[in-house]
Amino acid sequence: LPRLVREFVAQNNTTQIKHVIQILSQEFALSQHPHSRKGGLIGLAACSIALGKDSGLYLKELIEPVLTCFNDADSRLRYYACEALYNIVKVARGSVLPHFNVLFDGLSKLAADPDPNVKSGSELLDRLLKDIVTESNQFDLVGFIPLLRERIYSNNQYARQFIISWILVLESVPDINLLDYLPEILDGLFQILGDNSKEIRKMCEVALGEFLKEIKKNPSSVKFAEMANILVIHCQAVDDLIQLTAMCWMREFIQLAGRVMLPYSSGILTAVLPCLSYDDRKKNIKEVANVCNQSLMKLVIPEDDEVDEAKQLMTLPAEPTLEESLSKPEAASSGESLPPRCGRSELDITALNQPLSFLCSSERIQVTLNLDGIVQVLDCHLHDTSIGMMTRIAVLKWLYHLYIKTPRKMFRHTDSLFPILLRTLSDESDEVILKDLEVLAEIASSPAGQTEGHGPSDSSDARPGAVELHVPARAGQLSSSGTKGLECSPSTPTMNSYFYKFMINLLKRFSSERKLLETRGAFIIRQLCLLLNAENIFHSMADILLREEDLKFASTMVHTLNTILLTSSELFQLRNQLKDLKTPESRNLFCCLYRSWCHNPVTTVSLCFLTQNYKHAYDLIQKFGDLEVTVDFLTEVDKLVQLIECPIFTYLRLQLLDVKNNPYLIKALYGLLMLLPQSSAFQLLSHRLQCVPNPELMQTADSTKPSAGFKRATSSTIDYTELLQHFEKVQNKHLEARHQRAGRAEQLDRRVVL
Repeated sequence: LPRLVREFVAQNNTTQIKHVIQILSQEFALSQHPHSRKGGLIGLAACSIALGKDSGLYLKELIEPVLTCFNDADSRLRYYACEALYNIVKVARGSVLPHFNVLFDGLSKLAADPDPNVKSGSELLDRLLKDIVTESNQFDLVGFIPLLRERIYSNNQYARQFIISWILVLESVPDINLLDYLPEILDGLFQILGDNSKEIRKMCEVALGEFLKEIKKNPSSVKFAEMANILVIHCQAVDDLIQLTAMCWMREFIQLAGRVMLPYSSGILTAVLPCLSYDDRKKNIKEVANVCNQSLMKLVIPEDDEVDEAKQLMTLPAEPTLEESLSKPEAASSGESLPPRCGRSELDITALNQPLSFLCSSERIQVTLNLDGIVQVLDCHLHDTSIGMMTRIAVLKWLYHLYIKTPRKMFRHTDSLFPILLRTLSDESDEVILKDLEVLAEIASSPAGQTEGHGPSDSSDARPGAVELHVPARAGQLSSSGTKGLECSPSTPTMNSYFYKFMINLLKRFSSERKLLETRGAFIIRQLCLLLNAENIFHSMADILLREEDLKFASTMVHTLNTILLTSSELFQLRNQLKDLKTPESRNLFCCLYRSWCHNPVTTVSLCFLTQNYKHAYDLIQKFGDLEVTVDFLTEVDKLVQLIECPIFTYLRLQLLDVKNNPYLIKALYGLLMLLPQSSAFQLLSHRLQCVPNPELMQTADSTKPSAGFKRATSSTIDYTELLQHFEKVQNKHLEARHQRAGRAEQLDRRVVL
């Protein structure tokens, strides 16, 4: 047969050569008889050897019948087919590349063959084909990629090993740029990374590592955007190796591609945030996820708050001309005139005569921050009670960052975020509460919150007859304005529309969750005093509590606020402001606090002690004889006595030395002493009063010279008579409420007896 073929080649008789190949194929290789098929395969290989360099002209006719035999049920025959194809390829060398896809397809099937001899033969053929591809510069990568993309999803271990080996080979060839087609095969590679075989996982890990090295070397040619969602999916994988590898890729993508990754932020956060709460068993994943999170956060810039406005300013649907673009570089750099759909060719021409910053700014505009998607993801994670503490903290950090960088856009979402942020105050972690308070404080103080149309929409939060936060000029008169509190005391900066809403909802939450008030109330209010203006907070809360219908809660809340006011280091400045009442603002603040403090008689006295209104404190104590003295009442008097012995009231104790100018202070203290039973607090206060020098000077009836305390009171323009009347009015309401509660309890007891 070889001699016959050589003669035909010498005669250039292609017709006879094709005839011989056809006979070998149809009558032998494709015969129904197995021995005939073996003979046909041997004949085709011999024919190829005889053709030599000319075999390339007949490769299709030679290869097709051999490949058909790859599917034969007889393993021996599959081995003969493998051997025949090896000889055909060895002779043809580079001429087989146009037929590479069919060869690769056949080989991928033999790689998973159950017969070891067939598999061994296919490996020899595979190595030969790899050598040919490596040597050649005519490999058709574009035509091969669809087949590779299809075969890469095979679940067979040997087929996967075969695929990975080919990817490693193609990756090592300098003339073949497989990186351009990485988006086509990246998903399949990550799936192979989860194979049960350690060897295959290692091979796949090496392949992915090589790709990542290449990406770092040539980031400008990488299609980051096309692979972003693939990484997002595998960053959520159950397999630790897949998740860690995908997360490492994501870290590099964010750092290399920068703002190109912003449109995929919501997906990235969905994958990254849960990883931040991993324990030490997944420490590596947690650390990489944290870097991803921090890097992504840095990509959000203030310019992202202006993109929508830039679109709104564009009234013409047509693209701007080159002259218009050149004439307004400043506007373009701020993201206000160049449309996101600006053509690339136009940008290139413009860049020739414009600074580099103009080009960068224009490109930046094309990257849009999907804020709606990000907020939806963050909101979803806050609602999920099963997520870990570190994830919740990261979510709140994101919200705070977005309110700082893109306040105008974020305030569109505030109404939907507000309820969950308030609920988060009940979290078990102090760190979570601190971050939550930072977000709420930013919402309450940001100037963007005052923008028209972004104000609070929940009208149910506004109580009937809500007043402005500032106290009116006339101290004895309540403000009757119906506006929701948009202003504060004249001495403090103005808060935005959400501040008053925040205060109302915070008090509502304390009212509905008394445990929260008991365990975290003081902590929350103290932190808010650091984050916001303390005077604003006390002013607004006092104003809201003045209209509180639940009198028992109002009394409890006033007691809590009073304790914070008297004992917290965060309120040192506010205490000093109230101590002397030298300014109209401080006197207005005192009047505002006093009216709400009247819900609790003892706290009202302590407020008078703090502000050095000793005569009024004495007048109040005189009224205590008309009140219902309960155990709780006496307990609060006991606590007040303890407070008087604290450093906060050092100035008060020193004023006891000046009996002549502070007679009402001594009378007020003796009044408290008379209220107390024979207890330890009684002994404490009694011993203190025994230290007062010259007690006979306490008499003031014959005094001709007015005391300093009287001078200060009369010059302060505070109507104490009206304040005392207000105190009596509030206490009467409390008395009626107690009688009603007692009546209901008595009726309930009667029903139980019946």
